[in-house]
Amino acid sequence: MSKKKITLDFEKPVAELMSKIDELQRLGDSNNVDTSQEIGALRAKLNETRSKIFKNLTPWERVQLARHPMRPYTLDYIRRLFSDFMEFSGDRRFADDAAIVGGFAKLDGRPVMVIGTQKGRDTKENVHRNFGCPHPEGYRKALRLMKLADKSGTPIISFIDTPGAFPGIASEERHIGEAIAVNLRDMFDFSVPFVAAVIGEGGSGGALGIGVGNRILIMENAYYSVITPEGCAAILWKDRAFSEKAAESLRLTANDLKDMGIVDTIVEEPIGGAHENYDDAAQSLKKAILSTLEELDTMSPNEIKEDRYRKYRDIGVFNERK
Repeated sequence: MSKKKITLDFEKPVAELMSKIDELQRLGDSNNVDTSQEIGALRAKLNETRSKIFKNLTPWERVQLARHPMRPYTLDYIRRLFSDFMEFSGDRRFADDAAIVGGFAKLDGRPVMVIGTQKGRDTKENVHRNFGCPHPEGYRKALRLMKLADKSGTPIISFIDTPGAFPGIASEERHIGEAIAVNLRDMFDFSVPFVAAVIGEGGSGGALGIGVGNRILIMENAYYSVITPEGCAAILWKDRAFSEKAAESLRLTANDLKDMGIVDTIVEEPIGGAHENYDDAAQSLKKAILSTLEELDTMSPNEIKEDRYRKYRDIGVFNERK
């Protein structure tokens, strides 16, 4: 797909080298001059620079990558991972919420229920998708689909990419807190395998509303947190200028979450981020999902429920050294 190039601040050294390579290439082509040696040297420096930058990203830089406007979203992964996707709409109570998509699909021929939060690429689509922030009806739609999956014995796969549930008056009027709470309660009772994957932003209850899985996967440059860094900075330091410091304090990166036992698998991304190569990112995610389902398939329905319960009871438990 055609993607507009967007350069983040920490990517500027890479962008400058790429610009020099393009300039040398044009110079050589227009003047019939062999610039291959110079280009080769610059490419080597480019690879070294890119590798150095992306192996040493700060938490705040990973947050920026998780929010990259050209990062693959739920529907991008659905198109690449699944076949025969049949989207369902509506919560059967109020309306349809385009910020959450879902339906039956096939993963390598196996029926699954896939659900995920969906952002937009431009202003028009973002308004339609409410910037990936679901209303109560979105969570009620998700629960309707999850119950269908549980009834039919179909594994559930959820993709999480939201800064949080929509915090507006309309959400409060239609009881957003209750909608998420009911989802949390009922997800613990499902007897089918449930795999949740954080593909971008994993914001607070907005993420948990479709994320109580037996296993949680997270893309290498995604984040999962009780609050956004900006929200944390505004509360603790009364100034969003401290967002970078907040990102460090929240321990929201994939590696931190794995160390704390909150997520189970880190999915490797292409160098530069998932937006650099949708197909490679999708294949890495597919491999992780299939491996996880293979593990969960060895459990009985009762073991599936008990496994999910134990996972969340253990989160936050720690021992102090004396």
